[in-house]
Amino acid sequence: MSADPPRSRLLAALPLAAFLALGGLFLFALFSGDPSKLPSALIGRPVPAFVLPPVEGLMRAEAPVPGFATTDLAAGTVTIVNVWASWCGPCHEEHPFLTALAERSQAPLFGIDYKDDPAEARRFIGRYGNPYTRVGADRSGRVAVDWGVYGVPETFIVDGRGRIAYKHVGPITAEAIEQNRLPAIARARAGE
Repeated sequence: MSADPPRSRLLAALPLAAFLALGGLFLFALFSGDPSKLPSALIGRPVPAFVLPPVEGLMRAEAPVPGFATTDLAAGTVTIVNVWASWCGPCHEEHPFLTALAERSQAPLFGIDYKDDPAEARRFIGRYGNPYTRVGADRSGRVAVDWGVYGVPETFIVDGRGRIAYKHVGPITAEAIEQNRLPAIARARAGE
């Protein structure tokens, strides 16, 4: 003898109801909160150990732009580190603001070129200008993972001792420069 029809319909509807509830939970989590305020376990800690080669053929003032390593971030100067890629749409939007941040803060700006083709990276810099003092090629993406990067662009403020003082997820805006970045750089400098 089979189960009564109302009970079998209820049992058949349970997986659909569970799926819809789980989907609603994921949608809520996806659209709630500000992604730029994601916490980072690395705040206050030394930057991960790494060595990045330069982007092949990238020039600035007729000289090759060097790559960089952990030791370059512990040289006594607050540094801005920006993780970017030529294929990243928000990176195109952010670039003028990033340039303004470097100029206004007078802090060296280092770039991590994330999973990018060197020719495309050079084309990107050629189109928008080069605000970077150093640019390291992270072709595999391993260094960005070690830095806790969720996606490009992301920007870090590193104090003069090589510790991560601030992290911003997403593109920089004019408001973000005033409200967060310049104050974070001032705090990092004061902590030295």
